Amino acid sequence: MSALTRLRSDIWVDAYRRRAEIAGAYVTLRQRGAAEAGAIFLIVTNRDGGSRLYGPAPQSLYDEGATSRRFIALNTEDWDGLQLQAVLDKQKRFDPDLWLVDVEDREGRHFLLEDEQSPHMQTVPPASGLWRS
Repeated sequence: MSALTRLRSDIWVDAYRRRAEIAGAYVTLRQRGAAEAGAIFLIVTNRDGGSRLYGPAPQSLYDEGATSRRFIALNTEDWDGLQLQAVLDKQKRFDPDLWLVDVEDREGRHFLLEDEQSPHMQTVPPASGLWRS
């Protein structure tokens, strides 16, 4: 085991929640996952009711030995509740120990990076095969 390990999921979610709430967002936990290493998905809803889904980046996007979490945007346009729920249901069947964090922010900010427009935030279209049934 390497000397550097990734932060536990429960600690990461608590810190993320504080960061978003300090910035004025409303955050709720829809589903608590595995405390040590559960995959984390963020559902960001804007004032118009559209949602964006952010999930763990594929391992191929990580640097060797990286200890930080990387996320990708899983949709390029806002989804309504039915579209979002269909994707979440598939993912929960594949991984029942995942975390689902709801973020309501008037501006639709994801609070993942200091710079919301960072080139490190990658977008993967939903049809990319990332989701498994």
